[in-house]
Amino acid sequence: MSTIRFLRTFTAVARLGSFSDAAEHVGLTQAAVSLQMRALEEEFGRELFDRSGRLALLNPAGQELLPEIKKLLELYDRIRLPKAPSGQFVGQLTIGAIVSCMSILARIVSQLKSEHKGLGIRLVSGKSSELTHKVEHGEIDAAIVVGAGKRLAGIRWAMLYQEPLRLIAPASIVGDDPREILAGNPFLRFDRSQHTGRQIDRVLQKMGVITDDFLELNAIEQLLGLVRQEVGVTILPLLHTLDWNGMHDLRLLPLPNELGPLTRDIGLLERRDSRQQGVTQAIYESYKDIAAKT
Repeated sequence: MSTIRFLRTFTAVARLGSFSDAAEHVGLTQAAVSLQMRALEEEFGRELFDRSGRLALLNPAGQELLPEIKKLLELYDRIRLPKAPSGQFVGQLTIGAIVSCMSILARIVSQLKSEHKGLGIRLVSGKSSELTHKVEHGEIDAAIVVGAGKRLAGIRWAMLYQEPLRLIAPASIVGDDPREILAGNPFLRFDRSQHTGRQIDRVLQKMGVITDDFLELNAIEQLLGLVRQEVGVTILPLLHTLDWNGMHDLRLLPLPNELGPLTRDIGLLERRDSRQQGVTQAIYESYKDIAAKT
């Protein structure tokens, strides 16, 4: 149905703010997107965009139509979803996960798809902030991400597990005072554009430590590798997928008690209006069970 496709393109343009970005998102050329939007304007009998600049921004008429178009698309998707046989999941959904959670999620999804032949699940990986944005804007159905506090009213969060933050140093480092170790060695930072990196930065501020920053990465295992090579020290969450007891070339030191319990929270983020909450609940329960055993 061409009109439905045009309406989906319209919501992509509204969200992304340009025909070129929307074209990349929906897999069309910019010219095709422009033609679709002109066709919609002819059908509705009014202009929907302010085309005075390089961006394609909704004008008042477009802004008025946007929530109604979203409702129409949601209704269409509900009607289109086939009724599942008893005890079976059917339909399509997309689930994201941060890198450290993807292997377990992939195993769970593979098992689900083998048990439910009418179910199609696409997995995407990314940074926590990127995946959260995609859930909030309806680009994906759910994601396993780092908890970041305040969430939109239409979003549901369910905790899976917590990863404690620790000071991680080479085995050759002597002493037990975390402030002295941090002040006396190059510091390897986790990416401060992400919630985990900002959380670590707040910890350092509370400790009153000024670090000698050597580099900043969004890759926990790469940071651990650099610590092993005695490049510096770091503060990281203890990934539940790693065997920390077997890492004899690293020292894991607790942070000062006065800071209280410091953890990175991992959970499932999902839109409350998701049509596939039965599937995401099954994934959540399976993942929580696996996490409890590791």
